[in-house]
Amino acid sequence: MAGTFTTRTLTMTTGATETMHDLTHACSAFLREAAHGRNGLLNVFTPHATSGLAVIETGAGSDDDLLAALRGILPADGRWQDRHGSPGHGSGHVLPALVPPHATLPVIEGELELGTSQSVVLVNTDRDGPECQVRLSFLG
Repeated sequence: MAGTFTTRTLTMTTGATETMHDLTHACSAFLREAAHGRNGLLNVFTPHATSGLAVIETGAGSDDDLLAALRGILPADGRWQDRHGSPGHGSGHVLPALVPPHATLPVIEGELELGTSQSVVLVNTDRDGPECQVRLSFLG
């Protein structure tokens, strides 16, 4: 039996502040429809210059810690060469070098294989764009 490739694009409302959106349930729902109990890989990709994807614990403070760390490393001020958008917007264009815009995760028997307390999250520091796309692709 040949492998299959299935893909879907999600649109996330990100608003005007830095945010993290937990995508774990959306990934699992997609796999229920696409994987049909098969093993394979889930690729998660966001085609935005100011967003990234992380696998991190959420709900216990690590998500807030990540945003605080990014604020410390990438302050939204006037130091950035990229100056289009709101003041400090250039810092967001450096974000994908630290939090990549993609993640490839194992799928075992149709289920996303994450460790205890791990979640898949979209990290967005762009205050200028109200929406973000995320593409989920299953190869199995």
